[in-house]
Amino acid sequence: MIEVSRLSFDPLIGWPLFWALGVLCIVSLLVYVIAFRKAWLTRALAVAFGLLALSNPALVEEEREPLPSVAAIIVDRSDSMEFGDRTAIATAAFGELQAELEANPAIDLRVIEAETVGDGTRLIGALEGLMADVPRDRIAGAILITDGQVHDLPDDLSRLQDLGPVHALITGDPSASDRRITLVEAPNFDIVGDEAEFIVRIDDPEGGTVPLTFAINGGRSEARYIEAGEDTSIFIEVERRGDNIVVFETPEGEQELTLANNRTAATISGVRDGLRVLLVTGRPNASGRVWRDLLKSDPSVDLVHFTILRPPYKRDMTPLEEMALIAFPTEELFEEKLDGFDLIIFDQYERRGVITMGYLADVARYVDEGGALLVVAGESFAGPASLARTPLAGILPALPTGEIIAEDVMPTLSDEGMRHTITEDFTGRRWGKWLRYIQARADTGDVLMRTENGAPLFAVDRVGEGRVAQLLSDQIWLWARGYDGGGPFSDLIRRSVHWLMKEPELDERQLKMVAQGDIVRANLRTLADRAAPLIIETPDGSFLEPEWRENGPGSYTAEVPVDQLGLYRAQSGGLEAVALNGPANPREFAALEATGDVLQPLTDRTGGGIFTLDSVGERPDIRMVGRRADASGGNWLGLRERGAYAVRSSTSLPLLPGLLAIGLILLALLFAWRREGR
Repeated sequence: MIEVSRLSFDPLIGWPLFWALGVLCIVSLLVYVIAFRKAWLTRALAVAFGLLALSNPALVEEEREPLPSVAAIIVDRSDSMEFGDRTAIATAAFGELQAELEANPAIDLRVIEAETVGDGTRLIGALEGLMADVPRDRIAGAILITDGQVHDLPDDLSRLQDLGPVHALITGDPSASDRRITLVEAPNFDIVGDEAEFIVRIDDPEGGTVPLTFAINGGRSEARYIEAGEDTSIFIEVERRGDNIVVFETPEGEQELTLANNRTAATISGVRDGLRVLLVTGRPNASGRVWRDLLKSDPSVDLVHFTILRPPYKRDMTPLEEMALIAFPTEELFEEKLDGFDLIIFDQYERRGVITMGYLADVARYVDEGGALLVVAGESFAGPASLARTPLAGILPALPTGEIIAEDVMPTLSDEGMRHTITEDFTGRRWGKWLRYIQARADTGDVLMRTENGAPLFAVDRVGEGRVAQLLSDQIWLWARGYDGGGPFSDLIRRSVHWLMKEPELDERQLKMVAQGDIVRANLRTLADRAAPLIIETPDGSFLEPEWRENGPGSYTAEVPVDQLGLYRAQSGGLEAVALNGPANPREFAALEATGDVLQPLTDRTGGGIFTLDSVGERPDIRMVGRRADASGGNWLGLRERGAYAVRSSTSLPLLPGLLAIGLILLALLFAWRREGR
C-alpha cells in the first residue's frame, strides 16, 4: 500500500455552474472597477472567498494499491505461417517474450494464439476481444507475432488508438517472394454458346510473360502467355446450362512459397437463349402432329418444321400460283443456317432428291463438330432410300438389316437403359405396345430400349463433339394417344432432347463434386459395371482416395472430410470434376510474403514499431516507458507503465468550512464599506 495526500476540489454546485458563476463574478468586478474605481481590491477578495468556498477544497489522504499494466501477445497460427521457418521463429520468440513478461510484476500478461478464421487471418479481432474487459488506462500495449498478412485491419484506426503501442514482430524471410494468380473480375452468368470475359492477373517477382492455362468444367485445357502484373482479358465459351466452373492455373515459378495460390476458379451460370430446332418430316404421317405439338409446347424451343409433300420428281399440271406448297429451302437451311440450329430431327425421312448427299455430309460434319441429331426411322429406313445409305451412316448407332417387323412389340429397357440418365426413371414400368419396328444392328453407342427378343428400338451415341439419338420405329405416337395404356412419350423425348443438348444433369458419364464446409462429396454416373478409383486433389496439392459407395445401377457416391478452403479436383476413369470450398483462392494464400506493410499504419497510429525476425532466437528487448515517451527503438520495443491503482481507503479534511468562509466574506465586505465611506 502507498499513502498519498492530495488537494481535492468538489464544487457544491457542480463544475459547469461553478465556472459560469466565476465568469459572471469577474465580469461584474471589471464593470465595477471601470465605473467606480473604489475599494475594488476588498470586493475582489470577497468574491474570491465566495468562489473558494463554493469549490469546497479539502485535503484527501488515500491508501492506494498499485495495479499492473495489461499487455497482450497475439501469436499468428494461421495457415500462411506454415511456410519456411515462420512457425519455429514465432514459437521461439513467443516463449522468450512470455517468460520475460510473466516475470515482471508490473505487467499482467494476456496471451492468445489465433488460427485461420474463415478464409483469412484475423489478429485485430482477437486483440480487441482479448482486451474488451480491460480499462483503457491500464493497457500497456500489444505484441503481434505474425508474418504480417493480416486481413481484418479496419479502415478507421481511431478505435485501436487506446490499445497502447501495438508492435509487430514479422517472422520469416522478407526477401522470399511468390508467384500468384488473381481473378480480378468474373461474370455471374452468360448465354450458353457465348464467350464470357474473365479478367486475370498474375503477379510474378521475375516479371515478363507468364504461361496461363484455363479450362471449363474439367475439359481440355487451353494455354496462352500473358504479361505479369497486368490485368488480362480471357474469353471462354459457356458450355452448358447451369453452373460452369472455370479453372485458371499458372505453373511453378522460379520463386515459390506455395503452389496453393497458382490456381483460381470461378463459377458462371449458363443460361439458354432459346433452343433452335429443325424438324424435317419426310412424308405426312400419324406422328407429325404429335411431334409438332410436343416441341411447340416448350416456350424455349424455336421450331422450324417442314413436311415434304411434293418431291422434285413429282410432276403435275397445276400452275404454281394456284399451289399452297413452297419449294423446300434446301440451300438456305443446309448451307447458310445449318450451324445455327441446336438440334436437327429427321422424322421418317427418305432420299427423294430434296436433300442432296453433299448436304447430308454437311449434317454429319455438323454433328461431329458439336451438333445434335435425332433420327426417327420409318419403313423407308429399311429400303434403298434409307438415310443409312448416305454419309449419315457413319454417325448412326444402328444400321438396318433391311427387314420391317410388323407385329406387336413391347418396348423394354436394356441393362444400359436402366443405368442411362435418359431412361433410368422408367425402370419397372409397363408400357403400351407398338405395332411395327425396323430391324437393325447396333454397331456403336448405347442401346437403351429393346424388343423382348433383344432387337434395338432406341439407341444413342456420342460422335466427335456431338451426339446422336435414333428411334427405330414410327409407332411412338401410339404412346401419346394412349394406345394399350400408352407410355412416357413426352418424358422420353424431352429427356432425349436435353441429353442431345448436353444438359449436365442428363449426362450418363459424369463425375460431379460438391464441397460443403468440412465435407467433399463426389457423385459418379457410369454405364460401366464397376466404378473406376476416385482420386481427389486438395488445395495444398495432396491427394485423397476415398472408396465409392454404390447407390444403384451405375450410380456411386463417395464422401471425404476436409479442412481446407479452396479448389478441389477429382478424377475417376478419365472423368474430371472440380469444386470450390469457399473462395477458390482464400485470402490466406493470396499473398504470402513476410512483410510489415499491412500493419505499418496501425503501428504508426499507436506509436508501436515493426521488427523483422528472420531466424530462430532473434527478438527485440522489452522496456517499460512512460506515458508520453517513445515506445520503440532500433532493437527494443516499449510497453507503457500506466501507473494505475486502486484506492483502498480515503479520508477528507475540509480546508474552508462554511462558517469560516462566511466570516472572511463579511470581513472583506466590511473593509470595502469602510473604504467607500471615506
